[in-house]
Amino acid sequence: MTILGIEQITYGVTDLDTCRRFLSDWGLTEVSADANGARFETLNGCRVLAVRHDDPSLPAAMEDGPTLREVTWGVTTADEVAAIAERFADQPGYHFKDGATGCIDPNGLAVRVEVSAKRAVDVKGAQSNPWGIAPQRVNTPSPVYARAQPIEVGHVVFFTNALAATQTFYETKLGFELSDRYPERGAFMRCAPHGGHHDLFLLALPNGKRGLNHVAFTVRDIHEVFGGGMHIDRCGWETQLGPGRHPISSAYFWYFKNPCGALIEYYADEDILTPEWQPRDFEPGPTVFAEWAVDGGLDGNTRRQKHGGEAPTGKFMTDTAKR
Repeated sequence: MTILGIEQITYGVTDLDTCRRFLSDWGLTEVSADANGARFETLNGCRVLAVRHDDPSLPAAMEDGPTLREVTWGVTTADEVAAIAERFADQPGYHFKDGATGCIDPNGLAVRVEVSAKRAVDVKGAQSNPWGIAPQRVNTPSPVYARAQPIEVGHVVFFTNALAATQTFYETKLGFELSDRYPERGAFMRCAPHGGHHDLFLLALPNGKRGLNHVAFTVRDIHEVFGGGMHIDRCGWETQLGPGRHPISSAYFWYFKNPCGALIEYYADEDILTPEWQPRDFEPGPTVFAEWAVDGGLDGNTRRQKHGGEAPTGKFMTDTAKR
């Protein structure tokens, strides 16, 4: 049994119209909508639902305000769903019906598993010409993107007050692998032995806070991180931090404030790991979180830093630079 990745995320939102506008600007395709919610898709069919927060069908919230209410993971076959249902049977909120199973994880998040309906897409990032390797890009300039079209939801990050129990849940119930860690503080986890650096990151804060930190969307390459971020800026949405680069996963990032809840990220070029990988230990700190990062973002019109000369400050760095 192998989890393939995130199949769907479900937000409970307080301002549906604003959230629909934001997710459309983000580069997602709206496939349906009514007075109670809207459904969007990435290029490969990964679903993003924005549902009014008081809808009785939503799982309970981990925190007040708009936030992520459920994460759905995909598998290959119905037999795998049934096998996971057996593992979930002793968990709170357990259910197994209509081809899907779910429960509540030790951090209070609704988790669901179903057969994946994501589709293969013919999407390729730009080739590069690093020194010492045969040129990959010849007589072809790198692309410049007017906006981003996310390929999929790549990972989710949560604050937790039950790190050990939640990590054990994902390892024993869903077969996740530990990629790297902050000892007794954080766990970077991937959903399969061979895959991207992390599909889930759990971070324990000194104040015991739990809830959503961000949802990350995979784009083709660093150029699409830049193009997508500047488009979002031109649309009037606010950068939280970025663009920048994470040294732990090697990925390039750009974070924005998200009306659906917490933060949202474009990212590209993360490390790919295999079963031979050995988890590393890191001490949380700003230079571990970001090799470099632009404070305040780039202006989508001038292509220049919006306000510079300051170290990243505020709640985001208090909570997340420790990564």
